[in-house]
Amino acid sequence: QVRLVESGGGLVQPGGSLRLSCAASGIIFTAYHMGWYRQAPGKQRELVARISSGGSTNYADFVKGRFTISKDNDKNTVYLQMNSLKPEDTAVYYCKAARVNDFWGQGTQVTVSS
Repeated sequence: QVRLVESGGGLVQPGGSLRLSCAASGIIFTAYHMGWYRQAPGKQRELVARISSGGSTNYADFVKGRFTISKDNDKNTVYLQMNSLKPEDTAVYYCKAARVNDFWGQGTQVTVSS
């Protein structure tokens, strides 16, 4: 059974930081491309950042220079370090594992507010 479990969300003030984690099980982690997506109320889910099985990364323009995606193959975990958070970053953040099939986590809420 494939499981992706996100953690690390919460309430943070503008300009603050959070680190999200996504622990994967039931997949060969090193074979999958991993990504972080987000969905704000009333909006479509959108790509935030992704990291390939080989470690290449790419980012949405709206997070470049502020967010960093990384992974630890030994821990089967992908991370999203989020710095300089803005109120518009408020959303539910989802982890995705992609290969032939896609698998999603349940999401973690990030709220940026003073």
